[in-house]
Amino acid sequence: MNDEKILILGAGPAGMAAAVQLSKNRKESIIVEKNLEVGGLARTFFYGNFRTDVGPHRFFSKNKFLYDFIEELLGKKWIKVKRITRFYIKEKFFLYPVNLKNAVLNVGVFHAFRIILDYLIEKIKKIFRKKQSVSFEEQIVSDFGRSLAELNMLNYTEKIWGIPCSKISPDWATQRIQGLSIKEVIKKALKKTGVGPKSMVEQFYYPEEGNYLIYEKMRKKAGKNAVFKMNSAVSKITHKNSIISKVEIISNGKKQEIEVNNEIISSIPITLFIRLLEPKAPKSIVGEVKKLKFRSHVSLFITLNKSSVFKDQWIYFPEKEIPFARIMEPKNFSKKMSPENKTSILLEFFCWENDKIWNANKEELFKLAVPWLEKLGFINKKEVINYFVHKEKNAYPVYDLNYNRPLNKIINYLNQFENLQVIGRGGRFKYNNQDHALEMGFIAARNIIERKKHSFEYIGTEQEYFEKGYVK
Repeated sequence: MNDEKILILGAGPAGMAAAVQLSKNRKESIIVEKNLEVGGLARTFFYGNFRTDVGPHRFFSKNKFLYDFIEELLGKKWIKVKRITRFYIKEKFFLYPVNLKNAVLNVGVFHAFRIILDYLIEKIKKIFRKKQSVSFEEQIVSDFGRSLAELNMLNYTEKIWGIPCSKISPDWATQRIQGLSIKEVIKKALKKTGVGPKSMVEQFYYPEEGNYLIYEKMRKKAGKNAVFKMNSAVSKITHKNSIISKVEIISNGKKQEIEVNNEIISSIPITLFIRLLEPKAPKSIVGEVKKLKFRSHVSLFITLNKSSVFKDQWIYFPEKEIPFARIMEPKNFSKKMSPENKTSILLEFFCWENDKIWNANKEELFKLAVPWLEKLGFINKKEVINYFVHKEKNAYPVYDLNYNRPLNKIINYLNQFENLQVIGRGGRFKYNNQDHALEMGFIAARNIIERKKHSFEYIGTEQEYFEKGYVK
C-alpha cells in the first residue's frame, strides 16, 4: 500500500528534485528506479579506482537558485573548472566555442573570407526574403552561412541523430544554439567580457568526486520521507476514471503492486509510459507514439597507464569516417576521477537501438576505436589497462520534422489524468540539460504542495545561447 505517499517514477535529476522538494515540505514519496544508482543519465560509474560519468556533465544554468541549492549540498566538493573543448576537423583542432584567431589559422585566410562572405549573403537574403526555416539545415545555413554550417554544425548534428539535417526540426537550432553568431565571435575577440555573470563557455562547476555526488547527496537530503525502490522496472500502469490508480513493478525478479492513493510524477520515457497503460491507450494515441524516436548511446571506457591524454574536458569528432562522436577525459573534470599517474578516456557512440554499434561487444568497439586513437596520437595500445562498455536506451529524443504534432497529441492525452505529471527529458520528450530537469522536478513538487499547475513549457526555452549561465 502507498499510505498516501506520492509516487515518483524515475530517480534521474527530475525525479530526485521532486523527492527533495516534497521531503522539505514534509510530504512522503516512493521513488521507483530501474537502475541500482540514482542520477539517471547523470550518474557516475566506478571501475576499480577509476570513475566516469555516462558522458560529459558540467553544471550551468541561468537559475541562481539551482547553483545555491547544489553549493549547499556539496560545499567544498563543488569545484570550479576552466573549460577547454575542441572540435577535430580535417586533421586540425578548433577551439569551441569559436576563437577567431584559432579558427582563421586553421582554415586559412581564403576559407575564412568565404565564411564571412557566405554569412553576409545570408544576412542580405533575410532582409529581402522573410521566410521561416522548415528544417535544421535551413536554419543553420540562414544563421551562419553555408561554409561555416558545413564545417562542423551539419555533419556533427547528423552524426548525433543519424538522420539528414534536412529531416531535423529547426526547433533543435532554436533550443541549442540561439544567440551564437559570427558577430558575437568577432565582438568577443575585440573586447573583454564586462563585469557580471561570466559565460559558462569559459568555466563551469563540477562535483569533485563525479556527477553522481549531486544525486547521492539529494538522496540523503530527501531522508526518511523518501522510500527508494532501486533495481525496479515499471511493468504496468493502471488507470480508472482519469486517475492513475495502481502501478505494477518488477523488483529483483518479483512483481509488486503499488496503490496510487495520491499524486504520481513520471520521468520514464513518455513512449514507455503510454505502452504500459492498462486499459490500453486509444489506438490513435498508440499510433502517435510510434512516430516518436529516441536515439541510443554507447560508451567505451578505457583506463590507461599514463598521466594524461589531452588537456580538454572533451573533444568533438564531426567527420563521419571517425566512428565515435565525442571523447572525454574524466580526470580533466576532477583529478579524483583517476588514480595518481593514471588516466582514462570515455568514447561516445550515438546509435539506434539494435543497430551495428548497439549490438557490438566491448572487444569489437575497442578494435574499431583503437586505430583512430593511435592515429590521433592520444594513446598507444600498450598503455591500455582495461576497457568497458556501457549502453543506454532512450538517451536522446529525436527532433525530426514531424515530432511536434504527435508529441502534442500525447501530452494532451496524458493531461486528462488528474493526478499525473510527466517531467524530465524522457518524460516530456524534451532534450534538456540537467539544470532544466531539476527545475521540472522542483516545479512538479510545488504543483502538489501549492495545489497549483505551474507550466513546464517555458523551462529550457530561453532564447539565448544555451551555455550562458551564472558563475560566481
